[in-house]
Amino acid sequence: MMVAGAAAQDSPPPATSSVIYDANGVSNLSGGVRRGSAYQGMLRWQTSVDGERVLGWPDSSAFFNVMATHQAGPAILTGDAQGVSNMAAPPGVRLEEAWIQKNFFDGRMSVLAGRYDLNSEFYHLNTSSLFFNSSFGIGAEFAQSGQGGPSIFPATAVGTRIAVKPAPNVVLRAAILDGVPVDRSGGGSAAFRGGDGLLLVYEMAWLSRPEPAASAQDHHLRIGRNAGLAPDQGKLAVGGWYYTAQFAELNAFEASGQPRQQRGSSGAYLVAERSLYQSSTQPQKVVSGFVQLGAADSRVNRFNGYFGAGLTATGLVPRRASDELGLAVAIARNGSAYLRSQQIAGVVNQRAESTVELTYLSQVSPRLSLQPSLQYVMHPNTVTGVGNALTLQLRAEVAF
Repeated sequence: MMVAGAAAQDSPPPATSSVIYDANGVSNLSGGVRRGSAYQGMLRWQTSVDGERVLGWPDSSAFFNVMATHQAGPAILTGDAQGVSNMAAPPGVRLEEAWIQKNFFDGRMSVLAGRYDLNSEFYHLNTSSLFFNSSFGIGAEFAQSGQGGPSIFPATAVGTRIAVKPAPNVVLRAAILDGVPVDRSGGGSAAFRGGDGLLLVYEMAWLSRPEPAASAQDHHLRIGRNAGLAPDQGKLAVGGWYYTAQFAELNAFEASGQPRQQRGSSGAYLVAERSLYQSSTQPQKVVSGFVQLGAADSRVNRFNGYFGAGLTATGLVPRRASDELGLAVAIARNGSAYLRSQQIAGVVNQRAESTVELTYLSQVSPRLSLQPSLQYVMHPNTVTGVGNALTLQLRAEVAF
């Protein structure tokens, strides 16, 4: 950890920076597109700024996240649709996030503006973040929507997010973002071009914490990104999303033969997690579970349904209180319009792609973790004739 600026001994520094490198090796052991191995690397430089101490703006903060990624991802081996690695990104250096946040009303309201990863707060579960498959971060029905995807890793957009706490453990969130990420799929960067439309996202979350939210020491950290609150023991959230732009329908055509254009694309989701067991004599031993459900408009979205669920266990191994073991399943379901369009093109698809993941996180030291992940992908990309894939990954994360 690198600290910028001078600060009093008992107060936090005005700005902090961290540099983290993730190295991921992946081997497709059977099935998929072909057998073989690949490597992914990602360097992250993250900086948090106390707005009051640096800018003289009380109850505010800023955050910057720059990423450098290199080498190919495992999709060239497995051919799957959901993404067996949540590190998959085009090679290069990019600004992932750059935003400023201001809190109001004694920490009951938060306004954020800038380049923002909506999955850091929306559709987010702490329990599911253990796993490598991208769908455990955000369901495939939302992750593969829009023009270039929503504002999530590795392509984020510019916008504004507002969060309100009407009660200590209830959070209402809404965000308005550019309908297309800044880094365009065809190359170049832009924001709010004609035809982009907007992406509207909303969520209501009920949280269960081991202590009252009011016990947080700093008022301006009681809501929003980097809130200084105790970890959730449980969460239930319902949300939805809507794009205002026009989209081509997958299986409806005009008299000219061109795809029919539809105004808007929408979906909804429900996510939940809960601590299911905690040892009374060894509180570090915890078993937790999570569930994800998502639905999208099948006329313009390939995946009209998603289901994910899993279990994690922490501290099972003696003297390894921070290690985690996890088992989860992710199922992305093709919509009827997509299946009909594929049939017309002469391609036969399965109804869904299903992935089972088993992983173990070993916290070797405060600055180093190792995590293997074994995934079995049934019907990769839902293409008939492609064998089920068995993929093994090993990831190392180093904090400098």
